Amino acid sequence: MAKRSAGLLIYRRIDGDIRVLLVHPGGPFWARKDEGAWSIPKGLIDEDEDELAAAQREAGEELGITVDGSFARLGDYKQPGGKIVIAWSVEADLDATATRSNTFIMEWPPKSGSMKEFPEVDRTGWFSLPEAEVKMLVGQRPMLADLAAQLESG
Repeated sequence: MAKRSAGLLIYRRIDGDIRVLLVHPGGPFWARKDEGAWSIPKGLIDEDEDELAAAQREAGEELGITVDGSFARLGDYKQPGGKIVIAWSVEADLDATATRSNTFIMEWPPKSGSMKEFPEVDRTGWFSLPEAEVKMLVGQRPMLADLAAQLESG
């Protein structure tokens, strides 16, 4: 069975435009990558965990804040590696500069025996839908069209 992650596509409206909140992964692998590297706050669903609860937990871990609002399921998105990302949209006006991610420890440089700590998310930002289309991981980009359709029909 494919691994499953859950996440939140957080959006806000500014002067009639939709902006989405994206996170940039921390750690040395992603340090110099920008276009095609950003993501919604998301993470693996624990066994027997409610999917929306997992999305809220992961957003809390990656942003350092609780995201409240009216959650609407966007859909299930198969990623190029086979993982399924289950996403919800929620409108929230968060201060991207005030977010604080949890951290992870890994051996760096590889085979050095030296363990270093890195933030799970090193940057957070608000992007227009066209900007997000360029910044996001390819497998998550369909979420943007689904959000636009959801907002138009709602």
